[in-house]
Amino acid sequence: MSIVKVQTRLPYEVRIEKGILRRVGELLGGLQGQPGKIAVISDEQVWSLHGAALQSSLHEAGLTGLAYCFAPGEASKNLHTVSEILEFLASKELTRSDLVLAFGGGVVGDMAGFCAAVYLRGIKYVQIPSSLLAMIDSSVGGKTGVDLAAGKNLAGAFWQPEAVYCDPELLSTLPEEILQEGMAEAIKYAVISDAQLFEALLAWCPQQPLDTIITRCIEIKSRLVCEDEFDRGPRQLLNFGHTIGHAIEKCSAFSIRHGQAVAMGMSLMAELAWRQGWSEIDCSAPIRKALQQFKLRTQCPYSYKMLCDSMLRDKKRQGDQINLVIPEKIGRCRLKKVPVSQLSQLFE
Repeated sequence: MSIVKVQTRLPYEVRIEKGILRRVGELLGGLQGQPGKIAVISDEQVWSLHGAALQSSLHEAGLTGLAYCFAPGEASKNLHTVSEILEFLASKELTRSDLVLAFGGGVVGDMAGFCAAVYLRGIKYVQIPSSLLAMIDSSVGGKTGVDLAAGKNLAGAFWQPEAVYCDPELLSTLPEEILQEGMAEAIKYAVISDAQLFEALLAWCPQQPLDTIITRCIEIKSRLVCEDEFDRGPRQLLNFGHTIGHAIEKCSAFSIRHGQAVAMGMSLMAELAWRQGWSEIDCSAPIRKALQQFKLRTQCPYSYKMLCDSMLRDKKRQGDQINLVIPEKIGRCRLKKVPVSQLSQLFE
């Protein structure tokens, strides 16, 4: 078992432990102010695979989970689903002494966290991520959100969880392409902060456990979140590949999944940074090698004009400027403000 402490204004722990799902009821009972009602928000796929195990854990601890499930995938990440979740919480008469339990991948965690942030102007929630991407990225740091027609995660709130419980055993039921998405985020962490992690990923094979990689990625994220909880400075390094990646997702009407889009975004940004003379070394070749090892796409199917139009609607835009994350070398990135008027020229 590993524990990573996230020292935000309201500190919490991320526990990484095989089989921890079977101890969730016990752990929730040990939280400060034991919850009364527990609203479990999940998707239909995760619930069909692991819902019985979670309910059993809660029952053994004398707790009851009130489950609400929606269709899996980014298409459900909208205000209609948010409204249904909020109505569910209200119909079950949850109060501020109760708890929302987010049980699923990134879409589930983002929306359950957002609903916890706005229901009764804020109630407690706990994350149990079921995908690698959610374990190492979206479940930690308190960013919650929902998509709008204009773009990804354009509505949201900063709302830190009470705890995060990562069970690597849940990854055994993931389809290969979903596991690969998580490896794209792991590569991101390595490029922005840890050259040794990058080498470990290049040497990784499917027979090896992921616990060490999960822990190291969470440590990196925890450090950046603690330095910059509200995403105004160094935390934005975590957006490497994401500004272009979100544009790719939007252009594809979300038929290209998040991890695949971020992989393309990292590849494109590394090429751009080297071409513009912003990098110390050409990072594009090693990044492509790492991505291709995990069967991640590096070639974008959309024109630069289409991408730039979507990037201008990105939430990271600040007035007439947008922050790009530039890889200077493997293990170190920096932020660079670029006038939006020059964005299309950079990609030509």
